[in-house]
Amino acid sequence: MTKKKAKKAPEISSGDGKNYAPKAAKKSFTQNLLQWNAEQNTRQMPWKGEPDPYKIWLSEIILQQTRVEQGWAYYLRFIEKYPTLPQLAQATDNEVFKLWEGLGYYSRCRNLLVAARTVVDHFNGQFPKDYNAILALKGVGPYTAAAIASFAFGLPYAVVDGNVIRVLARYFGIHTPFDTGSGKKFFEALAQDLLEKDKAGIYNQAIMDFGAVVCKPVSPLCDECPLKKSCYAFKHQEMAGLPVKAKSISKKQRWFTCFVITGPQGKLVRQRNQKDIWQHLYEFVMVEGLEAIEWNSQACKKWIRQNTAIPVESLTKTVRLTQQLTHQTVHVQFQDATTFYQGDVPGHAWVQDHELARLAFPRIIRKYLDAPMPGQGRLL
Repeated sequence: MTKKKAKKAPEISSGDGKNYAPKAAKKSFTQNLLQWNAEQNTRQMPWKGEPDPYKIWLSEIILQQTRVEQGWAYYLRFIEKYPTLPQLAQATDNEVFKLWEGLGYYSRCRNLLVAARTVVDHFNGQFPKDYNAILALKGVGPYTAAAIASFAFGLPYAVVDGNVIRVLARYFGIHTPFDTGSGKKFFEALAQDLLEKDKAGIYNQAIMDFGAVVCKPVSPLCDECPLKKSCYAFKHQEMAGLPVKAKSISKKQRWFTCFVITGPQGKLVRQRNQKDIWQHLYEFVMVEGLEAIEWNSQACKKWIRQNTAIPVESLTKTVRLTQQLTHQTVHVQFQDATTFYQGDVPGHAWVQDHELARLAFPRIIRKYLDAPMPGQGRLL
């Protein structure tokens, strides 16, 4: 009887006929990366090497759309106030939103609370150890699930974030756009194929750190890179052109006027409940226009009276602030107004100045409250 030959594992191809990762290249890449990690990687972060899945999950949610430098302090504050997941799950929404204030992308905070309460309700407060159960939690995608599964439980799932994509695209010379459906699947398959299965957490942290401190988006440290001899981008001087992105995002411009109305009972606030930016955060009386509105005193008083029934006694300064978000630029014109009116306003509440500190406001409004000054064009 003729003995059947074992089938070779298929090589990774992007679908354009190119074999980007032959076996020898994959082995060399992984070995050299792990050697760099063991001998040269000095990057420090408070969650690095953390075995607690709660703390890993918390750090990953905070770092979604947030730089490490900014997220670091928030992570430490959350761990100090909520050392365990059940403590976070039992906190009120407003307490958690207040702690999150200024970090932006508040859907992450809403998802954080839903996921924490799901773990308490369905897993007895213990973070699930199964990848698919982790992935099913609110706000957790494949990257975050892979990070938790590998860092906390040693499960063989590769992380794929911007750092990983950049390292792989440059090293293997991949010109397939990463922001398409096929490109995303390709990079996920390649990352999984390169993963050191029995050292999944160490490998995942190593490749992310390597992309953050050596193979950086701008001015990568190619001269110091231990992988440069086999790196396609270094050989062909294509560092700036890789990875390839197919889509360009056009930023939307949004214009708001914020009426800060002060009366005998305090300032008039409301909670923003529509599904948009700043959902569940507090704001003053706001109106959005297609472009900047040049208000005169009469127009301001008229609009406020028509929309809140409040008679305005006087108007003072105007301050304009601008905030850059990922997909939009927000311009807010703040107009102070005073009134002697003391009645209720449907959907709103009067809040004394000393109580404003406990409410979670959008960053642009908090900036105005913390450092009000006349002027225009201040940028967050």
